[in-house]
Amino acid sequence: MKMSFLNCGKTAASALLLAMLVSADASAAQPEPAAGRGAPLQKVAVLDMAAALFNSERAKAVDQEMQRQSADDLAKVRSLADEGKKLQDKLKKDEAAMSEDEKRKNQEKIQEIGVQYQYLQEKLQKLFQDRRQQFQEVYAPNLIKAITEVVEEEKLDMVLQAGAVVHYDNKYNITSRVTEKLNAQK
Repeated sequence: MKMSFLNCGKTAASALLLAMLVSADASAAQPEPAAGRGAPLQKVAVLDMAAALFNSERAKAVDQEMQRQSADDLAKVRSLADEGKKLQDKLKKDEAAMSEDEKRKNQEKIQEIGVQYQYLQEKLQKLFQDRRQQFQEVYAPNLIKAITEVVEEEKLDMVLQAGAVVHYDNKYNITSRVTEKLNAQK
């Protein structure tokens, strides 16, 4: 099992970053009303803000550090899973030849392993989620700056959150461009 800082809570990341982006742009001038039939087409793009942020080199470096820091716990989780599976297999295989006391002891051991496994799993998940949220909070201004740079360069009129769009052609997706801008930041 491989836990990753990059794979935790994309919905939460998108919501937080979208809220930050909206609040940062709240002071901007109100858009002019559409001019009617002859109005020029608007230039629209689609962006997955969480993917842009968490595919950046900084995020990958943080993920590698998290993997390194939690390597012992991740190895223990794998070990517990293997040990539990072996005991279950042994119980199935030898159940007919086991006394009730042996069966009970094996089942108790399996339950004990399950509790340890679940505890470590939840501990790691919380650690990764907390670190992800912390990363988002620190680097949200960088993301907003990168989005703004792409919007200005492309002269975009509107950027839609990818999760809110039912269908779009990938040529409208600016996620990788935003990630490039993030990677170029110092």
